[in-house]
Amino acid sequence: KKNGSPPKSHTQLLTIAPATGTYSDNTTQDITTSVTWSSSNTAVATISNTNGSNGLATTLVTGTTTITASLDGVSGFTLLTVLLNETDDNVLKVTVNGSLCSTSSYPNKPCVSVTVCSPGTSNCKTINDILLDTGASGLRIFKSIITDIPLKPVASGSVTLANCMQYADGTANWGSVQMADVILGNEPAVTVPIQIIDSTFGTSYEQIQSLCGNPEITPQAAGYNGILGVGLFTEDCGLACASYSTNGVYYSCGDSTCTSTVVPLSEQVQNPVAHLPIDNNGVIITLPAVALGGTTAVDGNLILGIGTRSNNMVSGVTVYPADPSYGEFITVFNNKTYNDSYIDSGANGIFFNNSSMSVLTFCNEWYCPSVTQSLSATTKGYTGLPSDVVLFQIGNASTLLGSSNKVFIEIGGPDESFIWGLPFFLGRSVYVGFEGKTSSIGTGPYWAY
Repeated sequence: KKNGSPPKSHTQLLTIAPATGTYSDNTTQDITTSVTWSSSNTAVATISNTNGSNGLATTLVTGTTTITASLDGVSGFTLLTVLLNETDDNVLKVTVNGSLCSTSSYPNKPCVSVTVCSPGTSNCKTINDILLDTGASGLRIFKSIITDIPLKPVASGSVTLANCMQYADGTANWGSVQMADVILGNEPAVTVPIQIIDSTFGTSYEQIQSLCGNPEITPQAAGYNGILGVGLFTEDCGLACASYSTNGVYYSCGDSTCTSTVVPLSEQVQNPVAHLPIDNNGVIITLPAVALGGTTAVDGNLILGIGTRSNNMVSGVTVYPADPSYGEFITVFNNKTYNDSYIDSGANGIFFNNSSMSVLTFCNEWYCPSVTQSLSATTKGYTGLPSDVVLFQIGNASTLLGSSNKVFIEIGGPDESFIWGLPFFLGRSVYVGFEGKTSSIGTGPYWAY
């Protein structure tokens, strides 16, 4: 193990307790010693019901298990990921509104830490408050955060390459493309093009708006220092931008003017995970469950690679092939078929069309039913198979967001697509299989859970 530290023991103790009960009068009570604790996979971890050690888990092998606390017919649960006898080089901590996020973060924001270096040097900077986004590909960091790390701009002819990435909420990232060494966890550095977010780059802000919508100006306004896109694709645009100059994503910028341009695949903004020497075929995101009403923050893991080492082996999941052009699959909800559905950790709610459900009333951009609604949808691969039912809930966002909590499983809002945002990830292990990369459960692009 690195730095001469000893290998991990096969048996470790982890405190899952305390368990907190919330009653109808909104009072809370520590019920750790009253509940019955159980583990869904006792080969991975057991949990004690013995007086004096209630809620204490004994971890045995690498894997995942659901820990449940039950009392009087009511249960709460959380997903426990155990990583043993590993260097854990391929594991990044994820905090949803936790220690890796800025204190002013918006709700349901998953954050990771990324290290960026001047290529080929030890001049590096570790940056927190990086949004983890399975709905995009590539690393993007605000210029103001990284001014002390010199990077090399990617040329576009005799001038500089710029990148525009627009998002479903109407915002966008604009800025130059520059080469950087990127370190994820304790993996080897990979040298890839990244975007330096800079709304002043290349031309006037008015022209940038005409080319790229509403680009974010500062980290404070955007709500993040950067974005780590670990979606299904290696590049953020792919063959379309390598073939057509009017792609709306890449521009040549010089003499205060930017014009659309073609870009080879190798010079497009890259998903850095896809360039790792071993753990390059996908990622696994594991987050614990959250009770209705929410909580202040939760911690989980981003595990790099699928089936490449003992801490990312796969069993018991359903694989949903994604459209190889857009990464979408099918969701059927309330008799409406969404062929452009996708899973997006960067979206902070579940978004879908409510036009035939009068109970889902609006409050600004959110749904605010008077009573929390228990709903279901059917997810399918983009070819129609496989098929499974996903249960979810939508609560009153006005009430939830008015509380002191920041992480919710039951917030959602309107959209013409069906977007399985961050609430979908809570209490699950979600697998993202990269295009053209093979694992024990298939060849990407695919989603699995």
